[in-house]
Amino acid sequence: MSIDLAAPPPRAVLHPRPEQTFPTLTAAEIDRLRRFGALRHYAEGEFLFEAGKPGPGMFVVLSGQVVITQRDGLGHVTPVVEQGPGHFLAEVGQLSGNPALVDGVAEGAVEVLLIPPEGLRAALVAEAELGERIMRALILRRVSLIRSGAGGPTLIARSGSLDLVRLQGFLARNGWPHQLLTPDSDAGVIEIVARYAPAEADWPLVVCPDGSVLRNPEETELARCLGMLRAPARPDAYDVAVVGAGPAGLAAAVYAASEGLSVVVLDQRAYGGQAGASARIENYFGFPTGISGHALTSRAFVQAQKFGVEMMIPAEAAGLSPRSADGSYAIELAGGEAIRARTVVIASGARYRRPSIPRLAEFEGRGVWYWASPVEAKLCAGDEVVLVGGGNSAGQAAVYLSAHAAKVRMLVRGTGLAASMSRYLIDRIEAAGNIELLCETEIVELGGVAQSGLESVVWQNRRTGEPTRAEVRHVFLFVGADPATSWLQGSGIALDRAGFVTTGAGTTGGGTLATSLPGVFAIGDVRSGSVKRVGGAIGEGAGVVPLLHATLAPA
Repeated sequence: MSIDLAAPPPRAVLHPRPEQTFPTLTAAEIDRLRRFGALRHYAEGEFLFEAGKPGPGMFVVLSGQVVITQRDGLGHVTPVVEQGPGHFLAEVGQLSGNPALVDGVAEGAVEVLLIPPEGLRAALVAEAELGERIMRALILRRVSLIRSGAGGPTLIARSGSLDLVRLQGFLARNGWPHQLLTPDSDAGVIEIVARYAPAEADWPLVVCPDGSVLRNPEETELARCLGMLRAPARPDAYDVAVVGAGPAGLAAAVYAASEGLSVVVLDQRAYGGQAGASARIENYFGFPTGISGHALTSRAFVQAQKFGVEMMIPAEAAGLSPRSADGSYAIELAGGEAIRARTVVIASGARYRRPSIPRLAEFEGRGVWYWASPVEAKLCAGDEVVLVGGGNSAGQAAVYLSAHAAKVRMLVRGTGLAASMSRYLIDRIEAAGNIELLCETEIVELGGVAQSGLESVVWQNRRTGEPTRAEVRHVFLFVGADPATSWLQGSGIALDRAGFVTTGAGTTGGGTLATSLPGVFAIGDVRSGSVKRVGGAIGEGAGVVPLLHATLAPA
């Protein structure tokens, strides 16, 4: 067997930083990887991997050529790149054996080194310098797939569909590529629409990579179709179960798994939590130019998988059963399944608070939003919007939306922002020409037809009682959050008056993060007395790991 390292580089003109996205390994580097995998041979036209099917790991091409193409559920096939000797085939999903997003087909006889997910994770840790190059390439490839929409579902929707926004937000928050087509965009779409004859409630249609079609699915149904949500890999108890994939939960998972513990993370919607929806965090240590919440938590999400953390998203915790005879707890899931773990980290954070505004529930997802991502920013481009709230999250959202909306009216109940917002955000709001601050003001009425969306808003000055009515189609609410602890009812976990988990004094021992149950800890926003900052949440995620080790250590 010979490796032709003089082979031309892959055709990657559509990819950013092609030399980093598709690096070529040397013979010596390939030799260092051999202990992590096994040789495989493929004949002309044989698939190494297929879009929508579980990926077997990373392939290092030793001889021959492999053609990579992207394919959607409509049968469209587009060439992506051709890779030969010295190239490796994978993206970040293969750290955990997720479904492949593209097809890889042998062009002639092909010999490869196949490194399964567990071997890939071991190689990234054991071969630090080489692992860094491989990891960078895996991340850049996923970024390219997201930008092109390759490998994910095809959403078919009419213009202005609000359920489309819901599904796009779910996919974007989970870093999953997808593409959007209109009902009359091409023959394949027209045929699907004609075949399924969707009623108004059926939009959007979603075509999965395997060709199956969903009618306006819930997020869990879509996740199962895409292979995002799978059964737990361990039949026995994990060392650690982390409930919540925000900054605190992800930090706990990264540190615990990097120290050899088996870890599973659950989240009912997406990784990142509320921080993941932040347009820009500018006061987080080490990022002087700022970083979006999604970018920050995406890195942590990939990092956790690198160390072998098992992710179950979306998976909603519905209860915590008493400790069993073997010392493990059972976390009951909304779907009826259960996961067992010897220790539990409660990092379920807080849910967006819903103020007492008539008809609010009717317009949630139809003009009323609790975060400001690029999806919502695109919807309100050129419009006037109302934003309610005076904290840092509200300030970040106002600044971000001001770059897209014609005008942002910012409503706060207090007399100003100084008591609740960082000075740098106040200065930025004051400097923005299209942000109007209305103090001592609150929304009292929402108008419109729920099916078609919000049409008008009435706000009122709390001091004078004077009302103002305006045609507004988008309202962003950042009025605080309530603890996500309903799943703990009846578990024996002590909560404070507001519903946050109490820790420390008067608990079962184990430090300030220990709860009233042995082996169960609380970190981040869900913990009573936490500072409610990203940096604080990450610090608590790291700080809980020594307590986990102490609990798991043999008596």
